[in-house]
Amino acid sequence: MAPRILLARHGQTAWSLSGKHTGRTDVPLLEEGRQGAKLLGERLHRPPYDGLPDVEVRTSPLSRARETCELAGFGDRAQHWDALLEWDYGAYEGMTPAEIQAVRPGWLIWRDGVPEGETLAEVTARADEVVAWARSADRDVLVFAHGHILRSIGARWLGLPLDFAARIRLNPTSLSVLGWAYGEPAVESWNDVGHLVP
Repeated sequence: MAPRILLARHGQTAWSLSGKHTGRTDVPLLEEGRQGAKLLGERLHRPPYDGLPDVEVRTSPLSRARETCELAGFGDRAQHWDALLEWDYGAYEGMTPAEIQAVRPGWLIWRDGVPEGETLAEVTARADEVVAWARSADRDVLVFAHGHILRSIGARWLGLPLDFAARIRLNPTSLSVLGWAYGEPAVESWNDVGHLVP
């Protein structure tokens, strides 16, 4: 079996709700985020996933990802991994896109990067590390992490440059699956939030 990677974005936080760039600031989940994490867990414990008994689980060490993992029912199986940390936004930490545009018109993180934070090359290298690990054995993997690093992993899984990630947005508590089609890396599903719909 060719390995797949299942990507779970953490639940809603006050900063993700307001659109603030949340890199290394350890912002807790809102109640909405905690409930979404439980619903995601219920989904992953029903067919066709059935609790993913053979999957290897890793999570970002930041609390919003760890708590999402725990509430989804995978905390006891998860290993914390710094490669899954969110982009270090440097001077733009805590700012909204509109606030950044006001001081840097036309700015796009996937093209322009951030001052005093991680470079595009550094984020690409971390995403490549995750992809290499996911493909390293005949088993699926499940990761709990953050919007920009998961989008970066999506781009690199497909063998595309990091700026492709600008075209694949991710909602909080979404589930995405990256797999294969005819021997080539492919998207099986992306930004699926069906478990959140009443």
